[in-house]
Amino acid sequence: MEFTDIHPDRVQVLNDHDLQSDRSYVLYWMQQSQRAEWNHAFEAAIRLGRQLDKPVLVGFGLMDDYPEANIRHYTFMTEGLVELDEAFKKRDCKLVIKLGHPRAVIEALAKDAAAVVCDRGYLRHQEAWRSDLANSISCPLIQVESDLIIPVEAASNKREYAARTIRSQLQEKYRDYLEKPARLMPPKSSVYLNVTGEDIGSVPAFLEKLKLDDSVPVVSDQFKGGTSEAKRRFRNFLKNHLDQYNDDRNQPHEDHVSHMSPYLHFGQISPVWLIREIEENHSGKDAESYVEELLVRRELAANFCFYEKDYDRFSALPDWARTTLNEHKDDERKYRYTREEMENAETHDEYWNAAMQQMKKRGYLHNHMRMYWGKQILAWTNTPKYAYRTALYLNNKYFLDGRDCNSFANIGWLFGLHDRAWNEREVFGKVRIMTKSGLERKTDPDKFIDKVED
Repeated sequence: MEFTDIHPDRVQVLNDHDLQSDRSYVLYWMQQSQRAEWNHAFEAAIRLGRQLDKPVLVGFGLMDDYPEANIRHYTFMTEGLVELDEAFKKRDCKLVIKLGHPRAVIEALAKDAAAVVCDRGYLRHQEAWRSDLANSISCPLIQVESDLIIPVEAASNKREYAARTIRSQLQEKYRDYLEKPARLMPPKSSVYLNVTGEDIGSVPAFLEKLKLDDSVPVVSDQFKGGTSEAKRRFRNFLKNHLDQYNDDRNQPHEDHVSHMSPYLHFGQISPVWLIREIEENHSGKDAESYVEELLVRRELAANFCFYEKDYDRFSALPDWARTTLNEHKDDERKYRYTREEMENAETHDEYWNAAMQQMKKRGYLHNHMRMYWGKQILAWTNTPKYAYRTALYLNNKYFLDGRDCNSFANIGWLFGLHDRAWNEREVFGKVRIMTKSGLERKTDPDKFIDKVED
């Protein structure tokens, strides 16, 4: 198995089974990388199909109880799946969507597969699904990284302390991983294979088949899922907002950000495509600032989740942060709110309430306001552990980009992760604070309120 135009660091064989050359197709298990272009895992499956003279079938298992997901997340994801049927057909590949646990769906399809190629995810359940599948099928399972610029082990062999400890090796290496695999066709088409799946049709009608949490409304009028929409948004960002990104990206009332995080979360856009679009057409401090966020901050988050198996728990915080927060856990809080009061945006702080309302209405919150929002949860709850759980609960429930490596790292940052110790204060100890007066000094939160109300 050779993939000459795919970096070998991206490829891992997860079991030691032989190729089953007498079977019908090569199977690409699409799970994390939900796109038909700039997808190294899909391209590897095409190349394997060419080596074996087999068609390539794309399988996707759709469960209705994905961890912490609700109808908001499912709608965005399914909007992306709709356009993939035609996109894969253009490559002579059939997309088969089946209801059920992803591992079980792929295990059934693998019975007719010469080999299975899968993309990669870093959350514990994603790793467990791939490990379990590797042990349950009788053909090779080949994992191909397609959602990071640099595969996590190639970037670092340990959990990194902060951005400054990983930045130099990322900047030194990343251009070696910007390959664009040639757009090849499989030797045979799988479009007419007798393998049936779901026909999505109308997204709302299709999702009625699933038992979904519908307590959080969909936000398709704000963010529509899909690769084509991601590319349209990003090109608009490059044309109209990139030249103000470095100076104004921390201004929550402005819109000089790319809004790529939901699309990256669902794998509907490639980070390699994004970075190449930036660097091939733009230069200067704005482009450099964007690359810093896409490369250093995002890959640092993946490093955290890969090397820290308790990535979603208070115990994963640095020792100094847990120590200082526990030393101050009994400090008097000027304000105390229940989780329900915060979720209903019923606090004394009009800026914080506006942030919570934007989360609920749009599934999005400007990153600077996310930091302010999260820091106040630490200030207003009984204990730092409860604050951590509350911030993570609200984050994962309302944000379209919640429940991924960035989310777990960002919530951890509120409590000291990837940061340093600061001057000691009440409640926060040595963890960095963000105050209302600081927000007013550095931004224009009244304009942010107006934006939310509009």
